[in-house]
Amino acid sequence: MIFELDNVELSFDEKRILYGVYIKAEKGKITGLLGPNGSGKTSLLKIFFGSLSCNNKLVRVNHQGSLKPLYTHKNVKFLPQEDFLPQDMRIISIFKYHKVSWKHFTQRFPSFKAFKNFGLKKLSGGERRLISSWLILKSPSDMVLLDEPFSHLAPVYCEIIKREILIEKHHKAILMTDHLYRDILELSDDLYFLKDGCSRLITTPKELEDHHYLQQGTL
Repeated sequence: MIFELDNVELSFDEKRILYGVYIKAEKGKITGLLGPNGSGKTSLLKIFFGSLSCNNKLVRVNHQGSLKPLYTHKNVKFLPQEDFLPQDMRIISIFKYHKVSWKHFTQRFPSFKAFKNFGLKKLSGGERRLISSWLILKSPSDMVLLDEPFSHLAPVYCEIIKREILIEKHHKAILMTDHLYRDILELSDDLYFLKDGCSRLITTPKELEDHHYLQQGTL
């Protein structure tokens, strides 16, 4: 499947944030999104998902325009930066609700077996983020949008999640952004750079230096 977001225009208090933005995510590929802080990456993901209104946008699914927000499609999932899971619900129940295998998760992260009947509020911020990232990534879906999936994760957890992202791309379109740009560069098949309200397709990492996102000689 192919998901496209085109002709995006977003303004706050008459200040133009995004305009002329195009981005595409497709099954079998990981699409990365990089840009300076405050460039609108999170807003762009929310607009694509449909949880943020904007002045203008065009969403296409398999080249057909879609008037419905993507969040109305059960097979599109979004990982926001903030906690979104119920804090008092048992963790095993959350996995069942999202139709994700608890057994598979605990095979990758054995230390979590003891948390099966806990509520999320008893876990650390990094542990909650790991569960959130895993649930969205592994939920049955055609597309996932990941906003800072590696945020607050221990390095060993990041490596496991990165391997799982590479596995999941064969079954779904993945669009992701993170401040850990090296992880995005490593994983992405296609890469977009967002700056001054516009998106640019990046063909070589060196272009990120040319756009002054990275210092010369960083790569």
